[in-house]
Amino acid sequence: MRKHWIDNLRWVTVLLVLLYHVVYFYNNKGVFGGIGGFGDGPQYQDVLMYILYPWFMPLLFILAGISAKYSLERHSTKEWFKARTRKLLVPGTIGLFVFHWMVGYFNTVVAARNGLFDGMPAVAKYVMMAVSGTGPLWFIQDLWLFSLVLLVLHGLTKKHQYGWLAKQVHAIEDSKWLPVVVILPGVLFWVGEQTLVFQPRPESLDGLWNLYKPLFYLIPFLLGYYFFSRDRVQHFLMQGWKVLMPLAVVSGIALIVPTFGQDNTSPQYLASPLNCIYGWLMCLAMMGWFMAKFDCTGRFANYMTRSSFGLYIVHYLVIASFGYMMYRHTQMPPVAMYIILTVAVFTLSPLLYEGLRRVPFLRWCIFGIKKGKK
Repeated sequence: MRKHWIDNLRWVTVLLVLLYHVVYFYNNKGVFGGIGGFGDGPQYQDVLMYILYPWFMPLLFILAGISAKYSLERHSTKEWFKARTRKLLVPGTIGLFVFHWMVGYFNTVVAARNGLFDGMPAVAKYVMMAVSGTGPLWFIQDLWLFSLVLLVLHGLTKKHQYGWLAKQVHAIEDSKWLPVVVILPGVLFWVGEQTLVFQPRPESLDGLWNLYKPLFYLIPFLLGYYFFSRDRVQHFLMQGWKVLMPLAVVSGIALIVPTFGQDNTSPQYLASPLNCIYGWLMCLAMMGWFMAKFDCTGRFANYMTRSSFGLYIVHYLVIASFGYMMYRHTQMPPVAMYIILTVAVFTLSPLLYEGLRRVPFLRWCIFGIKKGKK
């Protein structure tokens, strides 16, 4: 039977990503990528970034790992990886040059005004805009790389049913230590964050490494595949979410209240033990909550299950274009900009997705939808 809680939690998290990027675009906390805030004083709406950033992307990787486990049980590794390549690698590479160069235009417009593009050939400008338009696509690029790693691991362990690891997991499931072992991998969050470059050099690729965080995000992906895909573990989370959620909320308050105003995406902030505790507990609590309360579907949920990937792919163009134009070319009050941008991203993104997916070549390039499928 299909586990609808996974679908529902995935599309709800994607909607939170859209909302996060509205606030992120106008933040004044020094977070890389936004256009800037409205003065140097406190912007209390920025608290949304502190609430969401520690857990919502790791949670998407956990769900991706769980889904990969179920998918590989139904399909051959060749079929599975071919589908992953079409859906992830094609939009994350070819899609940059077909669609996301427009996002890159708004990302590089400041550099163009400063004369950095003067004398540069048009082709070179286009390539720079395409690469700069990667934006949120780092997620699917990472995910394709992790799929490749998983393919290797799957081939090594398939014959032995995970060998020693499988025996240990079975033993844990049947022991009283299951609650401890479910929470304990939060330590791996901290370990993963230690792989960041704590003093990134502006002239290097350190910033890109800290954005993609491949070693950190590989951890929740593999935990999803090998651990959280197991029925006993899911049952424990479903039974324990009412305890896990208050613990997550308390740890989040303890993290956010004293640190509000800092760059919450800096390596130092992310690597703090309390940030890792909060992020991990929220991942566990959200999974348990959705297993217990939202393992169901309906017309709207079905639509969002089919469309959330496409919304994730196209939404940042709406934010970058509308957000930039309002910030640079109007005198609207900040509250009006937030409202307009929020309405725009939640209305225009579905319209943009629905239009693009109906054009055969574009739906393959931008969304990885194979020929003949809509």
